Amino acid sequence: MLKADRVAFIQRRLDELYPEQPIPLDHKDPYTLLVAVLLSAQCTDERVNQVTPALFALADNPFDMAQQDVDKIREIIRPCGLSPQKSKAIKRLSEILVEQHNGVVPQDWDALEALPGVGHKTASVVMSQAFGVPAFPVDTHIHRLAQRWGLSSGKNVAQTEKDLKRLFARDKWNSLHLQIIYYGREFCSARGCDGTVCEICTTCYPERKSPKKTKKA
Repeated sequence: MLKADRVAFIQRRLDELYPEQPIPLDHKDPYTLLVAVLLSAQCTDERVNQVTPALFALADNPFDMAQQDVDKIREIIRPCGLSPQKSKAIKRLSEILVEQHNGVVPQDWDALEALPGVGHKTASVVMSQAFGVPAFPVDTHIHRLAQRWGLSSGKNVAQTEKDLKRLFARDKWNSLHLQIIYYGREFCSARGCDGTVCEICTTCYPERKSPKKTKKA
């Protein structure tokens, strides 16, 4: 199957499987989404959704969060891992939002990526899911599937993001990001499929007999 055929099949099949793409992190506005995405680093969305109700009961806006003690934030978010770094980042980014952005999450790439604890992937999620700006956030899971499906041979998520943006229509990026995540969790997880098991892998590469080794992000 040629790459163009793989791209067309993957797009069609994901649209069939996931016509709707609910955002997996519970939130009510750009700020709570930003905090939830920050917490999701090296943590499952399910765990984040278990933790954020208590955190947002404490403070659900940058004005209130900026007034909180770091240790109090840290204690609440401890189950998400990396709590020392994440708690400091949440408090400081809240302070910056108040000081520099009138308490509003900026709809701006550079301003978002300048916030503590906010890298390109987190900024991409916020821009796409909070503001509807076309973006293609790539985490290690999307990186793995892109290689299994022959969409990218990138050695890192930055290259994989470039490859996916080049292959798929811009107006599909935001939905595809979530569709690939859903598919990976349901059918093509790290342990559940090695590139020779799930429907998309076997359709794209019917002759593949050995596991597909992926370059780590």
